[in-house]
Amino acid sequence: MAKSTYKRILLKVSGEALSGDQSFGINPEFLGKVAAQIGEVTKAGIAVAIVTGGGNIFRGMSAAAEGADRVTADMMGTLGTIINSLALSSALTRAGIKSKVFSAITMPSIADSYTARAAKAALEEGYVVVLGGGIANPFFTTDTAAALRAIELDCDVVLKGTNVDGVYSEDPKKNPKAQRYDTISHDEVIARNLKVMDTAAFALARDNGLPILVYALDDEHGLMGVLTGKTRNTRVG
Repeated sequence: MAKSTYKRILLKVSGEALSGDQSFGINPEFLGKVAAQIGEVTKAGIAVAIVTGGGNIFRGMSAAAEGADRVTADMMGTLGTIINSLALSSALTRAGIKSKVFSAITMPSIADSYTARAAKAALEEGYVVVLGGGIANPFFTTDTAAALRAIELDCDVVLKGTNVDGVYSEDPKKNPKAQRYDTISHDEVIARNLKVMDTAAFALARDNGLPILVYALDDEHGLMGVLTGKTRNTRVG
């Protein structure tokens, strides 16, 4: 098996991905697949941190668009990320992978409170670290949380799984002639307003020299394929 050049990674798992082919909720079958892929990565000696989204439970932006208070709506969505973190950690445990959930929102009966120091220690002890609660503030997406946590935890790269095999000039499902990029700079992504991740996430990654790999979640080689170069992806940065 080809070896990865990355020693510590951060995986961004969207809430929509966790719902699988359902319109909402959590798909146990998909959770199991994600856990198996993460297990393969950890067996290769790569430390894994994960930031979960919450769109399968509640979308704050959608509620705000319908007249709800934006701060309240965003915090409701943040609680959804905690649910997903617990579900993913449970799936990892069932797969025989030790994991630890950290929450950016203090809730000691549910998860450990997040500090970079504690999360780093857990990674060094061989735990998969699952990070819920975003950054515990409204108006920031979990994409931005993923970039921030990757920087705080000294990760080598952020992996963002999507429904296409990289970054395109526009949605390739709507325009088959859309241009695909093998590599692209953070500045180009921001200037062209390419909606793969939140602009703030790209800006934060740019300012800290953090690369981002965008790949298709359903690729047959999975997560390890991305890390070893078998899976087609776009490198941002």
